[in-house]
Amino acid sequence: MVNRSAGILLHRVQDGTRQVLIGHPGGPFWAKKDDGAWSVIKGEYNDEHPETAARREFREETGIDLPDGTWVELPEIKQKSGKLVTVFAVNADLDISGFASNTFEMEWPPKSGKQQSFPEIDRIEWFSVEDARVKLLPAQVNLLDALGAHLDQEPGPV
Repeated sequence: MVNRSAGILLHRVQDGTRQVLIGHPGGPFWAKKDDGAWSVIKGEYNDEHPETAARREFREETGIDLPDGTWVELPEIKQKSGKLVTVFAVNADLDISGFASNTFEMEWPPKSGKQQSFPEIDRIEWFSVEDARVKLLPAQVNLLDALGAHLDQEPGPV
């Protein structure tokens, strides 16, 4: 069975620059990784509609309610792990000062027998599309291209 995730690529224009909101994964594995480690805010789902899962995951992983905005489903991507990811681009601004991620538990340090709790996402940040190309997991960079292609087709200013 193929694992599936659904997520949100929130985007806005700030001071004339298109920005996207992405998250840095929490936990000890990702603690010292930056470029190529960030992700669209997303999570796994099974029997629910991808848009419903994307909304739920966004709330769980940021602690912030998703603002109203126009939703566009971007082409599905396949990550290195084989996971299929459905992402919705949402044009909306969001104050991220209330950020608080849900947590997960794992044995840490390894083989210590001690369980520790870590945030699923340890920080979120607005990045220009150019900077996001460097920060995102390589498989997710295509989402920025898909967003750009969609915005190029929209009438009016982007």
